[in-house]
Amino acid sequence: MAEGPVGLRPLRLRDVRDWRDTRLRNAEWLRPWEPSNPETPLFRTGLGPYVSMVGTLRREARQGMAMPWVVTYEGRFAGQLTVGAIVWGSARSAQVGYWVDGALAGRGIIPTALAMAVDHCFFTTGLHRLEANIRPENQASRRVVEKLGFREEGIRRRQLHIDGAWRDHICYALTVEDVPRGLLVQWRRTMNSAARRSESSPG
Repeated sequence: MAEGPVGLRPLRLRDVRDWRDTRLRNAEWLRPWEPSNPETPLFRTGLGPYVSMVGTLRREARQGMAMPWVVTYEGRFAGQLTVGAIVWGSARSAQVGYWVDGALAGRGIIPTALAMAVDHCFFTTGLHRLEANIRPENQASRRVVEKLGFREEGIRRRQLHIDGAWRDHICYALTVEDVPRGLLVQWRRTMNSAARRSESSPG
């Protein structure tokens, strides 16, 4: 999937060096927001953690429990977006998480990638609800979902172990009824409107 310079594609084993190098370079950028998971430490230089993660995500994908993607920008590795904890049956819900190379932050990469992922989940896969659970202090990540129209649904107390402690998270959610024409169309309209305002403002 692609929208301009932003793309989404399945996570592959051969992404290992790009993934490792990007994670190491962004360790301080990512550390405050990511679950404390010994399988994918930020600072380890070996390839084992990545191979283990890809194996787990691929297994979950085959079982219909996850959709792991690489985010690309101008064809290069830029970050990761994973739709996980998929529940079928009467729920048809999932949770989404994402990160981007700090050097590329602020270019609309993750909002665009997330809009594409939401449309795929709702209109191709058949999910009904997506959640993003974000630490209250993570203003950048909160802005992503707020720009896209995810609604805030309250605090989940001490939901995940992150950076050495159990942390509260704000639950944001979106259902297919919220974006009947697709989220990417809505996001394009928002970006175009912002571009027109910028062009018309005094220089």
